[in-house]
This record gives sequence, C-alpha cells and structure tokens, in this order.
Amino acid sequence: MLGKGMKGIGPVSLKNFGGIFGIAGSVLTSPYIWLGIASLMGFMIVHMLLLTWADYSYVQPATSLSYATVALLSYFLLGEVVTPLRWMGIAVICFGVFIVGRTAPSTTGVFE
Repeated sequence: MLGKGMKGIGPVSLKNFGGIFGIAGSVLTSPYIWLGIASLMGFMIVHMLLLTWADYSYVQPATSLSYATVALLSYFLLGEVVTPLRWMGIAVICFGVFIVGRTAPSTTGVFE
C-alpha cells in the first residue's frame, strides 16, 4: 500500500526546499499511505503478541511468511510483475519456515 501510495504521488524531486511541503501534504492526505501505516502497526502488534507466546528464534522465521503474502498481494491487487526467480526465492523462504515450524515454539526451560 505504501508503494501504491507513493507511485500515485509521482516522482519526488528535492531540488528546492519548498517542494518538500507539497510532497509532505500529498503523502499525509493519501489513503493508501495511511492504509500502509495501519498495516505496519497491525503487524507490529501481532509480532509483539507472538513474542509473548514463543521464543524470538521461532517467531522471526515465521514472520518471513510475509514475503509470500506481500508478493501475492502485489501480484493480485497491484498488478506488479513477480519474476520466476523471485517466486523460487519465496518458495525457499517458505520451506525454511516449514522446517522451523516443526520445532517447539518455546525452548525456555528445556535445559533446566
């Protein structure tokens, strides 16, 4: 959403200082920018909640599934081109997440 919002604003040129205010006004009034910010805030809240349940070494790789989510949403909603090489990279990441997901989510207290 942030990318779509910024593409809607157009190219940014910072050759003169006065242009910054016009760009800032466009950014602050873009609904796509605000939707992107809300999505990032939602992600951070869910991420913090997950950290109360599981170790960071489990949660962080699992959040890498966002690469697949972003690629799928970019392709279907924004019409962006995702090359086969990127799809292969995403598949490798998802396979790694699958391997990590087969371990226990919390290792705290295992060696005590």
